[in-house]
Amino acid sequence: MNILLKAAKIIDPSSEHHLKAKDIFIENGVISKIEDEIAPDTETKILSIKGLHASNGWFDTSVSFGEPGYEERETIANGLLTAAKSGFTSVAVNPNSNPVIDSNADIGFLKNKALGNAVNLYPIGALTVNSEGVDLSEVYDMKSAGAIAFGDYQKSITNANLIKIALQYVQNFDGLILSFPSEKKIAGKGVVNEEVNATKLGLKGIPALAEELNIARDLFILEYTGGKLHIPTISTAKSVQLIKEAKEKGLDVSCSVAIHNMVLTDDVLNTFDANYKVLPPLRTQSDIEALITGVKEGIIDFVTSDHNPIDVEWKKREFEHALYGTIGLESAFGALNTIFGTEKTIELLTKGKERFGLNTSKIALGEKADISLFNPEETYIFDKENIYSQSKNSAFIGQGLKGKVIGIYNNGQLITNE
Repeated sequence: MNILLKAAKIIDPSSEHHLKAKDIFIENGVISKIEDEIAPDTETKILSIKGLHASNGWFDTSVSFGEPGYEERETIANGLLTAAKSGFTSVAVNPNSNPVIDSNADIGFLKNKALGNAVNLYPIGALTVNSEGVDLSEVYDMKSAGAIAFGDYQKSITNANLIKIALQYVQNFDGLILSFPSEKKIAGKGVVNEEVNATKLGLKGIPALAEELNIARDLFILEYTGGKLHIPTISTAKSVQLIKEAKEKGLDVSCSVAIHNMVLTDDVLNTFDANYKVLPPLRTQSDIEALITGVKEGIIDFVTSDHNPIDVEWKKREFEHALYGTIGLESAFGALNTIFGTEKTIELLTKGKERFGLNTSKIALGEKADISLFNPEETYIFDKENIYSQSKNSAFIGQGLKGKVIGIYNNGQLITNE
């Protein structure tokens, strides 16, 4: 079916139509016309919505689904539908399922489950067998099967030599290594940020040092080995500084920040709501300010929802025993737009593909239509009715957000919330 987007304001700096309201005609999945006014034929589906904006399709570098093994948390089918309704046309899926995604057969399973979907699913393979941090997994075989990077989700590698070998090995095929920053012995049994709030609430703390020491170690190893390193979801001011210094040295390192770590401080923990139990933990206002500055200055390369559905049985329990994680796809655009404004938000949401070896798109004649649709002006309070995920563990419930997603067009399919 042909699609006509009426009076859509285009947000795409690479396009000659940037910041202009245009009719966009999509024919057989390809953009065939961009004009001030296009008259549709009878076989065309028209999308005409007040405040309609269109940008290149959004990409999230860290998304978790439950399947296989944890389907009670989220299935791949519903997870990808959630991504579509949240404005994302592509997602990188973490290997934290059961079994862990650590072989070419596992990569093939994920890709086959996503066939025919409007959202592109790109698997991240586990760096070590069963994400146990002992033996290197079949990284080359997984790369051949379609894995875009390798890392153990929210698990640090204690064996420094293993990181060294991995960085050296993947240079043979331009692979990307992910290393979650947390020194286990220093983090200990902590569950929240080690600060005054942890003391007040009687909760064990995770020092900022645990993250920063691990980052410093990995950067020293990267300087020795070469290769490509990505450090996911940093959370402290010192981490930003360490990565800035590494980039100034010319090291091939990138990093990301979870959106909730730029919005919420550990002050929210006084409710003991386990939806705020995330890893890395929520930090202080000074950390948030450093993270936002890091994003604005390009020190932090990407933002991510770090979407991690956890079923109610593992969230509705004592804070210390609840699992880490919050869903975040549904709130990502509204939260970012509240902080950065529309153009910067779209820049952040469309970055990352090149780092992960993926093709980027643009809104131009003859291009495959890979488009996110949204209204950046609508304000609302995020609530459970805004959640599409099977699990409802959102740290953003009750937060005021600016900007609502309308849907996506990708892979010849239009999916909207209307």
